[in-house]
Amino acid sequence: MIFYVNELLTMPKLSLNKIPIGVRYMLMSALAFALMSSCVKLVHTYGIPVFEIVAARAIVSLLISYADVKRKGICVWGNNRKLLLTRGVTGSLALICVYYAVSTLPLAEATILQYLNPVFTAILAILFLREKIHITTIICILCSIVGLVLMVGPGLTLDHVQQLPLFSIGIALLGAFGSGVSYIIVKRLSTTEDSSVIILYFPLIALPLSVILLGNDFVMPSKEALGLLLFVGIFTQFGQVGLTKAMKTEVASKATAYSYIQVVFSIILGWLVFSEVPSVWTLAGGTMIIVGAFVNVLGSLRAQKTRKV
Repeated sequence: MIFYVNELLTMPKLSLNKIPIGVRYMLMSALAFALMSSCVKLVHTYGIPVFEIVAARAIVSLLISYADVKRKGICVWGNNRKLLLTRGVTGSLALICVYYAVSTLPLAEATILQYLNPVFTAILAILFLREKIHITTIICILCSIVGLVLMVGPGLTLDHVQQLPLFSIGIALLGAFGSGVSYIIVKRLSTTEDSSVIILYFPLIALPLSVILLGNDFVMPSKEALGLLLFVGIFTQFGQVGLTKAMKTEVASKATAYSYIQVVFSIILGWLVFSEVPSVWTLAGGTMIIVGAFVNVLGSLRAQKTRKV
């Protein structure tokens, strides 16, 4: 897996090298998070509580992140500790919301609600980072929103809406907003902090918080569940690395626009793992999302050529 990702990001002679490095990192992140969500949903079927899943994921991430920081020989605590702690808190709360939504909603609906966060990120980037949103990014977001509506809209009859837990939907939206806030903080921190330190603060907060919230509800996992919990942590680490590096090399609104691709990855995994056959509307929506992503890539390439000239 690690070899494949490295090869994917460093292939020098293929057309992939025409895609900005920030976009490649975000695509890697989206795939990793889609795999993580599938593992979360699977391990929850073994009776593992959400807070225990969060704690297990935090343990794996903490070990990997700490080893990476020590390998680089940099300060574990970073420079802007208050903002790093804030990132850890907001990210941890958002993660709990996302895991709860994935565990209690169908995978497609949970992913769609979760990935409203690029819209929040774009708005927050304008307000707090004073970033300019390029027209191609707007087109990408609009295409993605249309794609999401095409996927979920035709199936949202009154009966279907009543079958979906409203509390879970609200938690999913809170998770999306929290993710957007975390992305903005990561973008701000990326100017003063190493990406490994930013990632490390996430499990530093998530582990004690999830253990406290878990209380006496701990469930001893089976071998299969333990393996899934391990993969949750591993895929999360890939996702965090890709996300942090993408935010460091691209403006926040443009980088997170590509995170919509996770919806497509989740549809594929839902079909392969959970035997969820996508409808025509789902395929049409996925096509819109991909078209939006290509528009953003072309806009990014054009902007790079303009700067060189």
